[in-house]
Amino acid sequence: MKINVKVINAFSVKNTGGNPAGVVFNADCLSAIQKQNIAAQLGYAETAFVSQSTKADFKLDFFTPTKQIPHCGHATIATFTYLKQIGKVQASCSSKETIDGNRTIVYKGSFAFMEQKAPYYIMPEKELPLILQSLGITADDLKEGLLPTIVNTGNSFLIVPLKSETALAHLQPDMELIAAVSAPYNLIGYYVYAPSADGNLDATARMFGPYYGIQEEAATGMAAGPLACFLYEKENRQKTEIQIEQGRYMTPASPSLITVHLDVDDGRISRLFAGGDAYVSGEKTLELS
Repeated sequence: MKINVKVINAFSVKNTGGNPAGVVFNADCLSAIQKQNIAAQLGYAETAFVSQSTKADFKLDFFTPTKQIPHCGHATIATFTYLKQIGKVQASCSSKETIDGNRTIVYKGSFAFMEQKAPYYIMPEKELPLILQSLGITADDLKEGLLPTIVNTGNSFLIVPLKSETALAHLQPDMELIAAVSAPYNLIGYYVYAPSADGNLDATARMFGPYYGIQEEAATGMAAGPLACFLYEKENRQKTEIQIEQGRYMTPASPSLITVHLDVDDGRISRLFAGGDAYVSGEKTLELS
């Protein structure tokens, strides 16, 4: 069986950079084992499989090279931006069915935005020494008054606040130790951030997810949502639109831009939408036995 895969870079900036996702359309006949096989062959951080749905406009399944996950930000944005570009979506909103329920998709200009749930927080304080060790940093590198915090808006990420971009650029991640810390909490990964030197941006971030087979990726929409919540509720930044850069410090660099809109009711975040632009960067054909 030949499988056609679109390679679509999400959270791109003027058709450059961004995070490549594999997107397989008409995936109704594929089993979970076949989807995992395809995702492993492709080797992208995530691959989306698009099928028909009776509950939403489209059904999406997401696989990393090693595991299925409930949601994926950049693969969602890649899929729905492309669907809009080819005319499969005409309206200003759409929806996706996932293994974790349905989510709304909203379009603003050429950008697609995906819904995430209200955040909840877990403080893994006993793991702090291991977290610091796993990144090659000390407590002095953390932003004053803040500690690494697990934030979940659909997937769990460890948000790690640093003082400076210099510390962010010179991290020395120990992937085995990051995976070991991640396993008990089922973390997709660490989302490490620092204040951005660009005054137009709210943060610059890096994402490490070896527990799910992801070393480092250029843009993580499902982590940007938790970071935006952390900035609003833990850093007390009273902004409901957050701009996050990612991918600058990867090798090779792939700068990306993620915009997060927060819905706030009575001072609490009720839901949020993370989004951006995307473009088709390639196409592949795989042989599946």
